[in-house]
Amino acid sequence: MRMRIFCVVVVLVAANLLNNWLVRDPDAYVVTCIAATAVLLLIARWDGLAPADLGLGAAGLRQGLRWAPVLAGAVLVVFLLLLAVPATREAFRDARAADLSAQELLWRILVRVPFGTVLLEETAFRGVLWAMIRRRHGTVWATVVSSLLFGMWHLLPSRGLGRSNAAVAAAFGGSGTATVVAAVAAMAVAGAVLCGLRQRSGSLLAPTAVHWAVNGFGYTLAWAAPRWWPDG
Repeated sequence: MRMRIFCVVVVLVAANLLNNWLVRDPDAYVVTCIAATAVLLLIARWDGLAPADLGLGAAGLRQGLRWAPVLAGAVLVVFLLLLAVPATREAFRDARAADLSAQELLWRILVRVPFGTVLLEETAFRGVLWAMIRRRHGTVWATVVSSLLFGMWHLLPSRGLGRSNAAVAAAFGGSGTATVVAAVAAMAVAGAVLCGLRQRSGSLLAPTAVHWAVNGFGYTLAWAAPRWWPDG
């Protein structure tokens, strides 16, 4: 049975390397994520997991649809408050979003984020992996292991974060190692929060909504911030 969990990890390592190191074509990102998601769902079926175990049963989907708009709205409110305060506005000074054209921004928030990043990561870490470990070792272990792996998942993507985000650069003084360590730790904590939402709501849609809102609204506001406040 451990072999099936190992297979999930292998798929995730392969997808991570393809997206962040081996394949430089940005158009391949979504394709890789969708393909990896399909393989993970096949492994889940091989493991005997039902849609309900993944938070995708009919009851879970209904519950998730009630949670999703509330959670996404809460994220937006928090982001708008942070953007309205000069002291925290610097966090939205991110070249990865600010340098996008309007068309690229729409592609990012409507295609790349939901059908790439969010689809794969939520299916993997709060869906398949969490359910597989939970069935064998309980909720606590499922949350701890999946969250730690979620943090490690961001090791490669966090390289260069200090060069693109002004707040991160100011906080870590240009130290690439410190930035990566902090990013991995922060994502592990975020993973635990998302697992908590997954458990409490009984639906994978709840953490999915938060994940998309953080990335989608984050990109949008980071793109808009230098245009609204060009002089800081």
